[in-house]
Amino acid sequence: MKVSIASYSFHGLLAKGQIDVFGYLESCKYRYHLDSADIWNGMLPATDDDYLQKVKQALDERELVLANLCVDRAHIWEDDADLREKNYQNALAHLHAAEALGARTIRIDAGVQAPTFSGEQFDWIVRRYKEFAQRAHDNGYRVGPENHWGAEVVPENMLSICRAVDHPAFGVLLHYRGNHGDAEMAPWAMHTHISWDITEQCLAESIGLLRNQGYDGYWGVEHHSAEYEYARVAIQLARVQAVLAQ
Repeated sequence: MKVSIASYSFHGLLAKGQIDVFGYLESCKYRYHLDSADIWNGMLPATDDDYLQKVKQALDERELVLANLCVDRAHIWEDDADLREKNYQNALAHLHAAEALGARTIRIDAGVQAPTFSGEQFDWIVRRYKEFAQRAHDNGYRVGPENHWGAEVVPENMLSICRAVDHPAFGVLLHYRGNHGDAEMAPWAMHTHISWDITEQCLAESIGLLRNQGYDGYWGVEHHSAEYEYARVAIQLARVQAVLAQ
């Protein structure tokens, strides 16, 4: 069963200094009995080769596949050109990290807080994604945004990017919302994040929708409350596994 837990699910413990990426990997393997990981870069304090080698060793020792690397502070568009370049360099560093860690997919957001893209923003975003997708293709993984903030929440915006990039190594990290956008973006889904709300409200329908369109990636549990995370993640994970088992 291809299920993962986004390490963001433990951001509360991380903020308290009670977990790090190695504790997270230990939990994936021995607390939750999974064979995969889904690392948020908030748990990666560095991207130098020495540190990445330690993380890769920890993955290999536990026989864990890195289903996804989720990257914040690397979104493509910022109005300020200097900040845009800083994010680009961070994206490149994390593409290197994805390759070093053997990630199957990597999430790098488009950016833009407004509900729509300007022509300049759209062209810049598409050009960067084409660059990233070619690199991903050459190294055996997929790359793309997640529909979870700013203009990316609007399905039509995401579909426009998908069609314009038009590359086999480009995909969408589908953050389930239980609406028509899930169905429209399903053909480009490379990974998923299933929130507590979806787990409570329409889990079977949401999973069925994607399964019926042939999705064969990992089903990623993502918890957000920052409270009682070990227990609440266990509940959420069990519900997802139960639906998949049916």
